[in-house]
Amino acid sequence: MFKRTFHLVLLACLVMATLWAATDPFVGDWKFNPSRSQLIDVMKVESLGGNKYAFDFGGGPERITVDGTDQQAVQGTILSVTVEGPDSWKVVRKKDGRTLINAKWKVSPDGNTLTDNYTEFGANGSPSTVTYLYKRTAAGTGFAGTWESTIPMTLAFVLQIRPYEGNGLSFIRSPHDTRNLKFDGKDYPVEDRGVAQGATSSARRVDERTLEIIDKVNGKITRTERRELSPDLKTLTRTVRPVGQHDPNIFVFERQ
Repeated sequence: MFKRTFHLVLLACLVMATLWAATDPFVGDWKFNPSRSQLIDVMKVESLGGNKYAFDFGGGPERITVDGTDQQAVQGTILSVTVEGPDSWKVVRKKDGRTLINAKWKVSPDGNTLTDNYTEFGANGSPSTVTYLYKRTAAGTGFAGTWESTIPMTLAFVLQIRPYEGNGLSFIRSPHDTRNLKFDGKDYPVEDRGVAQGATSSARRVDERTLEIIDKVNGKITRTERRELSPDLKTLTRTVRPVGQHDPNIFVFERQ
């Protein structure tokens, strides 16, 4: 009798999980809309005294002496920063003898904006130049401070959302870019070579149309995220708030 009851309960749980997966409003194919989205680039420059600075472009701090010489930096690159005027710097990054980027920075007279004439060189040496305008979002003088710029996006792709282990979801951008989430609020290791060691992620359902995700590194929160469906279930909006960033990154998808 006990065994039969257990089997009935197990069957009921499986049926409920199947029904949930079939009716989950997030499941489907979603096309990214770059015109309705915004990506914020954050650049941090910390003065260490004299002509020494710590630069953080998102890959961790790089301590550099601003004297125009080539110095070891992150991921096996060489970084040099040269003073070209009282409010102008030239930033060059190289790797294996090849120039990757060449950027010219200029701070406005009021110290509130930074113009970055940024040139990136492809594998064949062909240049691509973009001018970015950063605004100061944290205190500092001269080039020191936290700077943010809105980056234009043009790439279009389709995000697939599929059921994952009961009431979880898989977010699939490509076969090699998949994120599986369980909505139990527990921290799970992030298995991705592109993230820091000790990275974890937790997720929960706020309500039927809203998901909340918290990312951590070594127990410390690095960013929070909400994924929310519109009332008509036709639009999915990701609002990502990295810790220390003034404005959020917003990614808008439309149901296919």
